[in-house]
Amino acid sequence: MSISAKDVMKLREATGAGMMDCKKALTEADGDMDKAVEILRKKGQQVSEKRAEREANEGLILTRLSDDAKTASAVELNCETDFVARNEDFQAQAQAFLNIAFEKKIASVEELLKEEVDGLTIEKHLEGMVGKIGEKIEISRVVFVNTDGALVDYIHPGNQLAVIVEFDGSVPEQAIGKDVAMQIAAMNPLAVTREGVDSSVIDKELEIAKEQLINEGKPAEIAEKAAQGKLRRFYEERVLLEQKFVKDNGVSVKDYLQSNDAPLVRSFHRMQLGEA
Repeated sequence: MSISAKDVMKLREATGAGMMDCKKALTEADGDMDKAVEILRKKGQQVSEKRAEREANEGLILTRLSDDAKTASAVELNCETDFVARNEDFQAQAQAFLNIAFEKKIASVEELLKEEVDGLTIEKHLEGMVGKIGEKIEISRVVFVNTDGALVDYIHPGNQLAVIVEFDGSVPEQAIGKDVAMQIAAMNPLAVTREGVDSSVIDKELEIAKEQLINEGKPAEIAEKAAQGKLRRFYEERVLLEQKFVKDNGVSVKDYLQSNDAPLVRSFHRMQLGEA
């Protein structure tokens, strides 16, 4: 029976066991999740299972940017307490995992867990950290970006929020790129442009706006038109290039970039600790 990577990850999240252990257990159980959990428990996975019941919402996010600003990586390593996240060994391990992700151009957790550091797979390193520290430890996110434009990264103090921004070309001043990255960190846009917003989100916003207007006593046909005005305000709040620039509310982010002869943003990754 073919075992999907999705099922392996689901079992891993439920038990805290290693990826290969989960795959073997699912294979042995013919894909039966409950039976696979039982197999893992029989093989001594009780401690990891208990760890998995806890929430690993603390930790840190690290980024690395190439000297030519063409390549960037980010890794989120989670634990249960802020005390562990501030531990030098924990931070050193996170940096080692990030370096591997950057050097090997890895873009997924599953790929990264298979890579080796000092003769052990990262998956085994994580299992060792669980045993040593006594907390649930996991890599929840890996990002890899490569561009023919230019990249800028930003880490908010405390390493709980990180941003990687891709520009259409070289940014004339580093401060301009950082300003935009900080804008993304602070204002949490959904997309760079209107076209990047999922149509289901737009439909929902229009539906909400119309309901509000009808509840205020507006006729349906007027509510239909007025909802478009509310949608424009939604774009100004949630679309990066249309947002008011946080350092000068008199201009949009697009205006700010164009007035500084800077290229526009092509894409971005915003990573908040504990968010999917």
